[in-house]
Amino acid sequence: MNTLVKPVQRLTATTGIGWIELAWAARSYRPLVDHFAVYGSPDAAFQPGPETLLGKTVYGRFRHAELGPTGRTWHYRVATVDAAGDRSRPSALLRATSAESVTVRGRPVAVIGSFDSKSLELALAPAGYQQYSSRFPDGADYVVGASSPSADWPYLHPGPADRWAGSKAHTFRLRFRLEGVPARDLVLAVWLIDTHASIPGSLAVSCNGSAVADVELEKGATKGSLQGDATLPGNPLRPSIVELLIPVSALRVGDNVLTLGKHAGSWHAYDALGVFEPAD
Repeated sequence: MNTLVKPVQRLTATTGIGWIELAWAARSYRPLVDHFAVYGSPDAAFQPGPETLLGKTVYGRFRHAELGPTGRTWHYRVATVDAAGDRSRPSALLRATSAESVTVRGRPVAVIGSFDSKSLELALAPAGYQQYSSRFPDGADYVVGASSPSADWPYLHPGPADRWAGSKAHTFRLRFRLEGVPARDLVLAVWLIDTHASIPGSLAVSCNGSAVADVELEKGATKGSLQGDATLPGNPLRPSIVELLIPVSALRVGDNVLTLGKHAGSWHAYDALGVFEPAD
């Protein structure tokens, strides 16, 4: 440890489902900073070292990903490393907990596929996207109780940037019934195994004609069009999760139609999606 190498300050965390993102400020770049070393453990008493090194970055932020759908608590410390290999003392300890997915304890209302980091049970998976236009010229129209994932819900949802799908917007619909109006808002869970690396676009969600959200998707690895299993060791896929509230005011007794529109950007690849009643 070199006292001339300044430790980072103001270490903070932002959390989501399956990830914790750290950010910090560096006091000085003299001596020249080579990188920041990020250490972490579920154990608050851990010591920074090779066995607890999560990664290195030249930026003032680091995302600890692939933590799973269950909320997990981790503890972090960050050290500054200069060009000579000398390092600062570690930062103060930071504790953070990732968010829990509604799929963990929520009650499923309408589900397509399995939340397993794979697209293999969906139509055309894992690499049959060239058949999309002939099989799904008007997008997907899925009826819970009558349709099946392997025949009626494509693994890829293209956008206007995809010439192989007609360079146009594509709309997918999920139809489900409610025997009564829920006592609280429901939650839509959309799990993706991958998205396009540069132009993933956004997902416009509406329910029974009422706009719910227009969500910017995270950039992926552009491999999910040809590979369907993000659980394989060394796989290049970059999964992401979108979960958002469907307000009671947009729901009704009887038939409901949830619409997912891709009006900008390129494709995303589904793992599974579903509507859930959140746990108390």
